[in-house]
Amino acid sequence: MWGWGHFPRDSVAERVSFSGIAQMDEDTHYNKVEDVVGSHVEDAVTFWAQNISRNKDIMKIGCSLSEVCPNANSVFGNFDLKKIYGGLFSEDKCWYRCKILKIISDEKCLVRYIDYGNTEILNRSDIVEIPLDLQFSSVAKKYRLWGLQIPSGQEVTQFDQGRTFLGSLIFEKEIKMRIKTTNQDGTVIAQAEYGTVDIGEEVAKKGFAEKCKLPSSTNISEEKKTDPGQLVLRNLKGPTPLWGQRSNQSTFSRPKGRLNGRQTLDLKDENDAGNHVPFSKECLAIGDFNLGSNVSLAKIKQDQKLIEENEKLKTEKEVLLKSYKALESKVEQTAQELQQEKATVMDLTKHLKSTLKTHVGTRMKNLAAKIERLKEIRRVNISVRLGNDLSDAIQVLDEERFTTPVSLNELEIIWAEYNLAQEKIKSCQNVNEGNILIARRNEVQQKLCTAVEVFILECDKKEEFTSVRSETEVSLQRLVAWFQSTLKAFDLSVEESLTSEDTIDNIDEILEKTESSVCKELEISLIEQGDADKEIILNTYSQVLQKIHSEERLIATVQSKYKNSIEFKKQIIECLNKSPSLDHLLSIKKTLKSLKARLRWKLVEKNNLEESDDHDGSEIEKIKQEITQLRNSVFQEIYREREEYEKLNNLVQKWLPELPLLHPEIGLLKYMNSGGLLTMSLERDLLDAEPMKELSSKRPLVCSEVNGKIILLKGYSVDVDTEASVIQRAAAYHRAWREAKEESGLLPLIFLFLCKSDPMAYLMVPYYPRANLGSIQASMPLTLEEALKVMKGVAQGLHTLHKADIIHGSLHQNNVFALNREQGIVGDFDFTKSVSQRTSVNMMVGDLSLIAPEVKMGKPASPSSDLYAYGCILLWLSVQNQEFETNEDGIPKVDQFRLGDNVKSLLCSLIYCRSSMTAEQVLNAECFLLPKGKSTPNPEKDIKYTQHKEEEELKLENLDKYKEKTRSGEANFD
Repeated sequence: MWGWGHFPRDSVAERVSFSGIAQMDEDTHYNKVEDVVGSHVEDAVTFWAQNISRNKDIMKIGCSLSEVCPNANSVFGNFDLKKIYGGLFSEDKCWYRCKILKIISDEKCLVRYIDYGNTEILNRSDIVEIPLDLQFSSVAKKYRLWGLQIPSGQEVTQFDQGRTFLGSLIFEKEIKMRIKTTNQDGTVIAQAEYGTVDIGEEVAKKGFAEKCKLPSSTNISEEKKTDPGQLVLRNLKGPTPLWGQRSNQSTFSRPKGRLNGRQTLDLKDENDAGNHVPFSKECLAIGDFNLGSNVSLAKIKQDQKLIEENEKLKTEKEVLLKSYKALESKVEQTAQELQQEKATVMDLTKHLKSTLKTHVGTRMKNLAAKIERLKEIRRVNISVRLGNDLSDAIQVLDEERFTTPVSLNELEIIWAEYNLAQEKIKSCQNVNEGNILIARRNEVQQKLCTAVEVFILECDKKEEFTSVRSETEVSLQRLVAWFQSTLKAFDLSVEESLTSEDTIDNIDEILEKTESSVCKELEISLIEQGDADKEIILNTYSQVLQKIHSEERLIATVQSKYKNSIEFKKQIIECLNKSPSLDHLLSIKKTLKSLKARLRWKLVEKNNLEESDDHDGSEIEKIKQEITQLRNSVFQEIYREREEYEKLNNLVQKWLPELPLLHPEIGLLKYMNSGGLLTMSLERDLLDAEPMKELSSKRPLVCSEVNGKIILLKGYSVDVDTEASVIQRAAAYHRAWREAKEESGLLPLIFLFLCKSDPMAYLMVPYYPRANLGSIQASMPLTLEEALKVMKGVAQGLHTLHKADIIHGSLHQNNVFALNREQGIVGDFDFTKSVSQRTSVNMMVGDLSLIAPEVKMGKPASPSSDLYAYGCILLWLSVQNQEFETNEDGIPKVDQFRLGDNVKSLLCSLIYCRSSMTAEQVLNAECFLLPKGKSTPNPEKDIKYTQHKEEEELKLENLDKYKEKTRSGEANFD
């Protein structure tokens, strides 16, 4: 190509002198004509070009640079902006002359290739010094079209199109330049012609430039000199022109035809040049410029189209060539690696062959040396003697005594400090103060983690002193036994027949085990005992002598603390500095809100249908089924919500007491204060409840069905002052029940919720129709055996309450239930009343008052007063309808009735001698310890009970049908 024609290296036999070239830098001749070839375009009116007469100069410069620059010195110190350097162009890796335009950083510079006009950002390592004979003016000159300027406010797209258009007219084409004048910065103002085409006129016609007032030579010479660095940066920041995307030699401003046309420069990617070094060697020979005088724009466009197609083919070629080179490089690399691996394997094989010849001898020799050294250490080393004594001491401890770990006391102190920090967080009500307490707790938590690690390590370390010595002894004994058997195998005088498998086969395993044991003991023996180890040893001796009698208590303490430490270490990894996710709980609440809205809508729809005159029974039935399904879904979500609350409650109790303080919006504190009983998601209007008028003498009672089970809602009138106390008493009762649940002997509480529209609190409990003792005794009284079974369960309920420091204070025949006539449970009490308020109500069973004599005298209620009521109920069940005789205090006389000795003894203790009785003692009374199967079956009684049960079920069924007809408006009121 022009300026860089191919020539063989051996044709340049010696260094070319550039003195003549330096002298050939001609001065500008005004109004003269120059023949040039375009090499780089800056904008629609500015470009760089090379004089055709200097073709050979460019070839000489390239040849010399390729010889000088690879061995030239790098630039040290600061760059000289006036000096010419050699620059390694990033695209074709060839050397070109360049000047420094701008220093970007310590390692990056913006340079201009002075013989072509384009710019690039180079690393400092790619710039070298060149000799003085190459320090002469540039071959390329900067030209500007005469009488034209870039319009002010020109858009970026039009600016790029102007560059592309000017490039299609001048790049790699012979142009005649009619010089008009020269600016102070060296820019030549000239009129450009390509054949008969005036290039400036064509640019102006396309609208990429506008004509300006032609200045005089004097004015032009006095123009302010432009900062070339800023101009270059302006060009670099501009968009990439279409012709700049091509990848063959015809791209403007490409040196040596090797540049692949990536012209856009992002200053963030400083390795990608913004403009291109000139053009290729192959396409720009002087003989190629055979231009006729009849060149037209049509011809130019046709040439441009061919150039673009050629560009695409060159791009594909370069991509394929790169892929080929990459694959070829990878194959070569794999072959080298394979050769290296082969050589390594061969060397290893030779080494193994030479080693195997002496392997057994060398191994036995090394083992003998280690054993000899170990014997010497056992005799001399004091630390090992201490280890021997300690082994004996610990053996005594294992058999007779366990010692206190040194770190136990510190662990207990830190653990107490940690528990105190958790309690402070639980009782904190202020968020800012809570954050301070949490930070302190986290510090103590880190200290506790360290103390736990030390404690666990100390407990585990005691085993090491005894195990290492014994392991070494066992291994050596096996080796000695092998040698003895081997001697017999090689002794011809021994009559015993031993095969080679019995003696030789297992030698490798024995040697391996022996070497491992000996090395391990040597490693431990040679390590100098630290202060902590010596302290453990001395403490162990003292503990053996001084604390032998506290073994059981100490073992229990250490085991408990060790177990807690292991559990703490296991769980703290998951919980340390980790906040639990509340997304699942919030999702359940969102689902509940949607389900409740749908349920309310269905209830309104059902009521509207029932009140209409021409309602459809099948449609109402369908809506009722949908209501039942929605109500069941609501309760399922409420139970899921309770499970999530319980998980969070466990986290609060164990690790994160700050959760209620940090997330008050989820209502976790209310849930915890209620013992898991309170729910904020249940509302009265969601239940299809029927009033229980026969049971509603004291408070509103309604009955409903949930998930196929009948439940009872007890309504309590509350205000701001009594609401908290109701929740507190119900929570205490619920916690007592939850300890044993079905075995507690108490009536379970399902939910407690507050009414949003009225000052009411509702308690949800199971409904046992006609199962209380008052109803049962009025219809079909219990036998004495049945009564004892039931009352044993009632005693269990009182024991559960008293163990939780709860006094019932309202025990009577209507508050005790006999499920299936054999399981007795204690019903709940009025949670709006205190104990004294509950005991102030005079409850009667038959003619007997259930209030204890001491309570009548003004003393506070106690567990003993509950047992008095219990004894009166047991007496009432035992004597059926017989009349009672009482003394002046109202206490019944037990002796008047014919009862069994065990029952009478228990009744006397409950009624007369209650000061020393407890509910637990009542449970263990002899009358409740009757062997199973002692009573004889009574067929007549069973038949009578079955008939009575069927009658009760029929009454319930008729009652349900009546309620259904009443809702539908079909009941007969005659």
